Amino acid sequence: MTLTPYDVDLGRTPANHQPLTPITLLERAAMVFPDATAIIHGPLRRDYRSFWARSKRLASALARRGIGRGDTVSVLLANTPAMLECHYGVPMTAGVLNTLNTRLDAAILAFSLDHAETKVLIVDREFSAVMKEALALAKVKPLVVDYDDDLAVSRGERIGTLDYEALVAEGDEDFEWIRPLDEWDAISLNYTSGTTGNPKGVVYHHRGAWLTAVGNVLTGSMPRQAVYLWTLPMFHCNGWCFPWTISVLAGVHVPGSGQGDV
Repeated sequence: MTLTPYDVDLGRTPANHQPLTPITLLERAAMVFPDATAIIHGPLRRDYRSFWARSKRLASALARRGIGRGDTVSVLLANTPAMLECHYGVPMTAGVLNTLNTRLDAAILAFSLDHAETKVLIVDREFSAVMKEALALAKVKPLVVDYDDDLAVSRGERIGTLDYEALVAEGDEDFEWIRPLDEWDAISLNYTSGTTGNPKGVVYHHRGAWLTAVGNVLTGSMPRQAVYLWTLPMFHCNGWCFPWTISVLAGVHVPGSGQGDV
């Protein structure tokens, strides 16, 4: 390739380039609209200042427990505030978020945990019975964290060594979150349902997640501070990236309804 004058002394520098990542979408929303409502979940109301702070606390706690670049944090969660926080807090460590399908059986969940080499597992107690069985089958032995959803229809036994709120409380909201070294670094891992064999893993990178999140706004002609009523499980393709999209708009997540498959 022949060099032109535009190829000289015009390379990437911190002043003109940073890797794309959807984490910055929440960071901006928290800076510009800190008091705007971010999450409504039953009686709970959480603004963007708190959403950002709790996500950083989660990231800090995970980092202190050894989660770093390329480590997988798996979650078996319904559409809840915790699921939203995991979409930011896990990649803030440079780790990879693996959202597990709540409708799969223990054998498939165990395969996914092993294949993902899960280091930390966050489990909604509504699904603790199937996950207890899956952990007995799995080879990996992750740190297991219980989550209590105030809107859950039922709650199973505690199978973890601590609960989610205790984990978040361990963290520091001044945590300096870790930007991806490259925007092609993995941000999430999703599995197929294994209907024709073992599940297949599909990886999103930070750049793709950012582009899809912003693209959703454009294709949907979504207004600023839209109210988004979840009808899609966030475990499905990371909710088509809408956990990140709504931060572009400083919009409102209403996650408690999103248990139906679409």
